[in-house]
This record gives sequence, structure tokens and C-alpha cells, in this order.
Amino acid sequence: MNHKKLAIFLAVSLIPMLMFSSAYAITGNPQPDAGRHPYVVLVVCDDAPGHPAWRGSGILLSSTVVLTAGHVTDGAVAVRIWKNEIVQGDPQYPFSGSNSYDGVAYTNPDFAYGNRGLPSWITHDVGIVVLSEPAVVSRYGLLPSEGLTETLPVMTNVDFVGYGVQVNQRGGGQPVWTGLKNRFYAPANLLSTKSAISDEFITCSANPAQGKGGTAFGDSGGPVLLGGTDTVLAVTSFGTNNNCAGTGYYCRVDNQDILDWINTFLLD
Repeated sequence: MNHKKLAIFLAVSLIPMLMFSSAYAITGNPQPDAGRHPYVVLVVCDDAPGHPAWRGSGILLSSTVVLTAGHVTDGAVAVRIWKNEIVQGDPQYPFSGSNSYDGVAYTNPDFAYGNRGLPSWITHDVGIVVLSEPAVVSRYGLLPSEGLTETLPVMTNVDFVGYGVQVNQRGGGQPVWTGLKNRFYAPANLLSTKSAISDEFITCSANPAQGKGGTAFGDSGGPVLLGGTDTVLAVTSFGTNNNCAGTGYYCRVDNQDILDWINTFLLD
């Protein structure tokens, strides 16, 4: 079985004849982004030429460099992004066309899957997409300073942004995650700056019952932003159950080795 299918969150977002298998949409009072984060994009990857296979979210750090999760770029032979806030109904989706931007995927060289007592485990879960043509937006996501997350107190406000599913439909059979392929955001809170399982991750609230935002299928690679800012603290990585509830794990980008790797693309 392909290792992507072993990830904690299996895709449930269907397109004609295809099932996307990205790991982890904004849940818990999701709100249309309404232009707040123009640099957050929808990412679609092919596992074979002309065969879209999974989707995630990403962050434009410049007009040609997109930050996302390593498990999104891993195994991709081709990739494209949409910067439009509303992708739902786009007749070209999920294939390349005039509404999307093609690119090449790169996965952090230290990215790996493993197991540390959780159903899924990922290390150095960051990837980059370098676009072949500029995707110009009004502003771009900002990288944090080294170690920024460690200076933040518990319950610091953060913002989730992504293109994932929003609704878990129940009744009449197996629950199905569904929703619009549009950009949503939700406020949440920082729970820890160093996860107990690894200092590569922060953990954040994901409790829709309390009105707190969370992340779900299709949000992988989208940002955890310092609340009210464009500073990317981490990218959505994985969670601990198929309900997209409870604690979420987010791969920090303020570790120096990860920052150094990302900057090699921005300095080219």
C-alpha cells in the first residue's frame, strides 16, 4: 500500500473517478476567508502524468515559491496551485489550465514517516512548490524568526486557513466529509509550543463544540498563523482521529534547519 494511504487522515474529497488522499478543512465555525489571506492557495498533486491524486493547501511566500507540507509534495510527479479564493465550480479543476499555476514539488530531505505511539507520525513535514510562472497576490506569507513559537504563551491566538472539507455528514451510512473547495479560516488557540512527542510540532485547539477552529482533510500544508498577522508559525500536519477533532499537530517552520532549507528557494 502506498505510504500516503497510511496517513492518519484519508481523503474523502471526491472528484470524477478520483479520490484525493491528503492528510488533513477548517472546522469549528469556519468562515469564508473574504480576502483576508490572499497568499493561501489550493494545491493539487499528480501521482502519475495527467492523474491528479491528492490535494492540500499551501502558502505563497513569493510569487513563485509555495510552502506546504512534506506529505503533500512527497511522491508528486506534477503539481499545480489555485490562488482564487473560490475554486468550487471551476470547470478546469483539478487539471492544469488558465486558472491554475504549474510547478515542481520539492520535499524536505529529512522528511520521513514513522511511528511513535500515534496512528501516524511524520518528521520534517515541509515541502516547497516552485511555480513555472508567477502567481501574483496583494501580499505574501511571512516566515517567522527562529524559535518564535517558543516565546509565545499557551492560548496565544492563532488563525487556521485552508481549502479542506468543512462538514462531516452523518446518517444513512458511513459518515462522509464534504464541503466547498474554497478558502476558509477560523481562529484557534496555541496549546503547546513543543509537543510531547517532538519539538518539531506545536499543538493547537480543535474543538468545534466550543467554537474553536480546527483543521481537517485538505488543509494539510496550510498555515497556522500568529493571530491577526501574516506570520506562518507552522503548517498543518496531522491529527489523532478521523473526526478531525481534538488536538492537531502542526509542523513548526521556525526551526533553524527548516528555515534554512526554505530560504534556499527564496534566495535563488
